[in-house]
Amino acid sequence: MSFFERNRAQLAELGIDPARLPPGQYHTERFPVLHAGSVPDVDLDEWDFVVDGLVEERLAWSWDDMVAMATSDVVADIHCVTKWTKFDTRWTGIPTRQVWNQIAPSPDARFVIVNAYHGFTANLPVEDFLSEDALFATHFDGEPLEPEHGYPMRLVVPHLYFWKSVKWVRGFTLVAEDQPGFWERNGYHMYGDPFKQQRYWGDT
Repeated sequence: MSFFERNRAQLAELGIDPARLPPGQYHTERFPVLHAGSVPDVDLDEWDFVVDGLVEERLAWSWDDMVAMATSDVVADIHCVTKWTKFDTRWTGIPTRQVWNQIAPSPDARFVIVNAYHGFTANLPVEDFLSEDALFATHFDGEPLEPEHGYPMRLVVPHLYFWKSVKWVRGFTLVAEDQPGFWERNGYHMYGDPFKQQRYWGDT
């Protein structure tokens, strides 16, 4: 029996439906740390969150502005392209829809480019960006995000591979055509559905 088969069998023994685990993934209780580059040194007094691109008006919020917005809690499974899955992760933050409802997007805006420190970006269709459980998280398991997990704010879109859930987020840009972000330019799939194993270029 392979490692992955044993891992699925262990889930069944724990009373967890193995169907929650996408193909090619294994379950872990840990929360591995993976990112490109160094952890940014964030000064909240200088931090801002900018929305631009195909919007009627470029908008920017300070940290105090953002954390004054209404928050929600989300419990979701997360799936990393490096093949680990963590069940029932708990996030608190600002729903993406909460921010969206404060902007005036162009009818041509069909994709979102999420922007973060160090020039990191990721692309998402608007529909996925606005999914019911998508939020700009400030807390994990009731505690502020750790720096290596995206402090002070990260996007969480749990139904896609977790590289799309950008750490250290600083805003987003609306565009008409899909554009590859950082990892997408470096071989990762443009969409990233874990249950279809859309990990890399050429995966269907």
